[in-house]
Order: sequence, then structure tokens, then C-alpha cells
Amino acid sequence: MERTLVLIKPDGVRRNLIGEIIRRYEMKGLRVIAIKSLYPSEELVMEHYKEHEGKDFYERLINFLTSGMVIAIVLEGKNAIKCARIINGATKYQDALPGTIRGDFAFDETENLVHASDSLESAEREMKIWFSEIY
Repeated sequence: MERTLVLIKPDGVRRNLIGEIIRRYEMKGLRVIAIKSLYPSEELVMEHYKEHEGKDFYERLINFLTSGMVIAIVLEGKNAIKCARIINGATKYQDALPGTIRGDFAFDETENLVHASDSLESAEREMKIWFSEIY
């Protein structure tokens, strides 16, 4: 079984989409094995997005992710990484297909509701950042 990290970003929390978002992963057969809500520190978010440091969108991304509550989730299941990313939809909301989280609910590139690890290596690194107490 594969594991991946998913974040419901502050816009998803503010818009009361937590249950709907989790339901979509569970409907695909992914299992929530760890979940917590937190107001992430700037240091935590900077560590998470360190590969984007120096890019023009980096500061906006950091400011956004620290602007409110985030729901951090570890999902487990067959092909969890690929499945979660398909369920999320394309990062650019305008490219996200209907039926995906972003295709149905997103309307901004930074405030695009969710994050999911893009590889096994990223998932392992990100789960350690967000769930240091268990990884």
C-alpha cells in the first residue's frame, strides 16, 4: 500500500469543503490514516515549499498557506499518489476537468483548495514535515 500527503488549504477550510474533499478520496478507496487541523507556521510552510523558493509566486504561496487553518491528511491505498492527484485535478484551475476537486470548486491558481504529493519521494518528505510526531 502506498501513502501520500494531502493538504486541504485555507480556502477549502473557509469554504466548508472539508467533508466533500475527504469524501472524494474515500469514494476512490483511499483510507485516511492520519489527519489533523493546524494553523501552520511560516517555517513549516517554507520547508514544505522549499523547492519553489525564489520563484515569483513563492511569497504569495507562503502567505496564503499561513493565512488560516489547514487540514493535513495522510492517505493510504493502491496507487494513492496518482489517485489523489487525479482526484485533485490540474494545478491550474482553468485546466482542471469537471468532476475533480479543482475543476468543480477552484477559481484561482494559488488558492486552489488542495495539495497532494507528486512522487513517492515527495510524499515521504512531506509526511515527515506535517506529521513529524509519527514519521
